[in-house]
Amino acid sequence: MESTAKKLSFDENSEELKAKPKLKIFNTPILWFALFGVITLISMYTGSLPGGMIGSLLVMIILGEAFGWLGDRTPIVKTFLGGGAIVAIFGSAYMVYSGLLPETITTSVTDFMKTGGFLDFYIAALITGSILGMNSKILVKVGLRYFLPIFGAVIGAIIIAGLFGSLVGFSLQDAILVITMPIMGGGMGAGAVPMSQIYSEMLGNEPSYYISMLVPALALGNVFAIVLASVLDMVGRRFPSLSGNGQLIKGFTYEKTKQKYDIEVMGVGLLAALTFFTLGNVLGDFVPLHPYAIMIILVAVAKVANIIPKIVLDGASQWYQFVASNWTFALLFGIGVAYTDLNTVLEALSFQYILTVFGVVLGAIIGAGLLGKLVGFYPIEAAITAGLCMANMGGTGDVAVLSAAKRMELMPFAQISSRLGGALILLLSGLIIPLLV
Repeated sequence: MESTAKKLSFDENSEELKAKPKLKIFNTPILWFALFGVITLISMYTGSLPGGMIGSLLVMIILGEAFGWLGDRTPIVKTFLGGGAIVAIFGSAYMVYSGLLPETITTSVTDFMKTGGFLDFYIAALITGSILGMNSKILVKVGLRYFLPIFGAVIGAIIIAGLFGSLVGFSLQDAILVITMPIMGGGMGAGAVPMSQIYSEMLGNEPSYYISMLVPALALGNVFAIVLASVLDMVGRRFPSLSGNGQLIKGFTYEKTKQKYDIEVMGVGLLAALTFFTLGNVLGDFVPLHPYAIMIILVAVAKVANIIPKIVLDGASQWYQFVASNWTFALLFGIGVAYTDLNTVLEALSFQYILTVFGVVLGAIIGAGLLGKLVGFYPIEAAITAGLCMANMGGTGDVAVLSAAKRMELMPFAQISSRLGGALILLLSGLIIPLLV
């Protein structure tokens, strides 16, 4: 009888082991994921892929997850080059550059990311959920102190880039105005485009002339920001005293409450994210700030004032975690297709240019880390948020950098750097130009 029971137990365990897949991609058994992938590729290359959201999201999930899975398991790439995040971005950018991605798919994914608003949809979930799920004491404790490491990042970037640039033959004007400012300026829409208008008005020439000069710096700076985000994550693991493992403030700890995930409650979180994003856009018509910046302020004030019911707080936190867990690699693939011009990056690959761009990003890390430590922040988290998220390509760069650094919960601070910090750079550009010409 005992041996029969043992045999039954063994058989049950054997069946369980057989049923449990050894390898998964996107939490899916690899054979099933491969089947989904084959169907996707056939539909892509036969012109049968559905248009709009369905086809675009399918391609982004399948190829984004595949690239991300490979990047997170490839030696050197996973350790030093940003892992899955950078492979998802530049793998998709290469597909566009080489023509491997059909033009119709490129157009569809680009439209879905931009006019379809998928990037905004993703970031709205992250901002709302990460702030409303945050301990309100952290928001109060951070306060205006966060702007000191942002200033440190800008000062550090100018000093190191000016030094490196002069060593390789760049003038101070080129090193600061043409390379440093666009990299630290909050991306294309909020940085390079308005900056080209300022340069045009103060220096002459058409804005398009300056755009062609600013974009390579922006693109290459974004690459370095992603790579160095991965390096900072390694430094933080090697020297634990420098890192808060995703917590910005030093000497402040709290226990995260465990949640039971509820589909209906997640729907409340979705509604909250969409509403706060819409309110930010409405007020953006009257307040001279980027809608993301307004949204951050609104959500933070609502959290600190303790006026939002618990079901909305829990829902926003759960929805944010769902979006971040399931759509990050899909979004990174879309960033590579819609926002990363590989040809522009390759054209900028001269030693002098690369070294100066590296100096900008390195200076941002050093300045933000040092001044962040001065005001009680963990140097690694300060360097990532106030440094690298100033030196990347705005919202798209924030996602890539935080993904490479494995610190997506820092999105609110990353957005402050990109949006409010970007506005600061535009102001500084107007002040610095007369001093350098």
